[in-house]
Amino acid sequence: MNPVTATWDAGRLELTEPAGLDFAVGFFFALRTAVVFLCVRLLGLDPSTGSAANLALGFLLLLLVCFLSLGRARRTFGSIARLPAVAWVLAFLFFSLASLAWSQTVSLPSSFAYWCGLASDVATVVLLLRAGSASAVSGAILKGFIAGACCLAILAWMLPADPVDLRLGDADFFNTNQIGNLCAVAILFVQCLPRLKQTRWKLAVVLLALTLLRSLSKATLVAFLAAEAFLLFRDRSIARKTKLLLVAGSLIVAFAFWGLFQAYFDIYTTAGNQAETLTGRTAIWATVLDAALDRPILGHGFDSMWKVIPPFGAEAFEARHAENELLQQFYAYGAAGVLLLAGIYVSLWRQGRRLPRSPLRLALASILIYVLVRGIAEAEPFDLLLPLWSIVVLSLLIQHAAAPQSASPLAGFAPENGVSVTAAGEAPAQTPIQA
Repeated sequence: MNPVTATWDAGRLELTEPAGLDFAVGFFFALRTAVVFLCVRLLGLDPSTGSAANLALGFLLLLLVCFLSLGRARRTFGSIARLPAVAWVLAFLFFSLASLAWSQTVSLPSSFAYWCGLASDVATVVLLLRAGSASAVSGAILKGFIAGACCLAILAWMLPADPVDLRLGDADFFNTNQIGNLCAVAILFVQCLPRLKQTRWKLAVVLLALTLLRSLSKATLVAFLAAEAFLLFRDRSIARKTKLLLVAGSLIVAFAFWGLFQAYFDIYTTAGNQAETLTGRTAIWATVLDAALDRPILGHGFDSMWKVIPPFGAEAFEARHAENELLQQFYAYGAAGVLLLAGIYVSLWRQGRRLPRSPLRLALASILIYVLVRGIAEAEPFDLLLPLWSIVVLSLLIQHAAAPQSASPLAGFAPENGVSVTAAGEAPAQTPIQA
């Protein structure tokens, strides 16, 4: 039988390659914000079962990605790991795993399960990016996240507002800060897409922006406004008329919500709890800092705050995290945690600086501004405010945009099945494949 020669056009493949799984992964990353809420409020399950279901869905998704990625590779794991931001992410994961050896967590098996969930997110996106085009896969994941955020935004509007503080969401399992952050991050991800694709998400951005405003999540709103102000001021590709229209539209919407803002401010200044007021947060900061100084080098370990630090105030508020990202990493991992946090964000910033002046470079800078400002008054118990999986996605996206045809850390993929790979780690166009 004569050998059959096939031709692979990498440029066409990037447009026609199935992206359903990549999209589904991004969609799940957004949707799981409400998995526990749906399990408890809709199915009547207890919160621990909802948390277990959330983790199980992530593990099942990883297994599916592993199965579908067998035999497919456009770059090696080593080439991905050599990217500075990804290397720091891996160092954070390994150090947090090691910290379980000295962690003061209430339940070591539960904490290990949460760590596995954190690691599975990173593993899922690494497998997807290893098997497919960096731009196509990362774009599909981001679009899936945006679509999932839109679904949850609609869900948030369907829920009754809190009768006490008038904000959206469920205070226990789908709170206003989660809703606001989800919407803000989704909008920032839209701005990472090419201009042509951004126009397709205009209605989604409007929905997400209104939901973010209605959430009344103070730290999130301040951080988002800082990020968007930077973007509007620095992005010269946006026409001045468009900028003026955006500012005018924002002011009109803010005026329409003014009555709600006044009512919430009155409640906030007279009946705010430990989790909401600045006074309550400063009490948490002082307590956590005092505890962190007891173990300043390696910290207290992964998942060592929940049910460990005594409740705060008359409401017996139990802090899930330190309400400050830098302080949270210092408490959990000591000086090593501060170094890891700085290494991740600085490496991503330095990688983004290598991009030519473009909307993508400014969008990445605005994401970092959002995270840094929000990190003053918010944190995550396990992950970073900018999730580890998204750092991997953005790092590969930057690498692809910065040097698609030049030497890069993604070089080094050994030819397989007659397919050669360029220095950027992508298969070149018009490569013959012998079958």
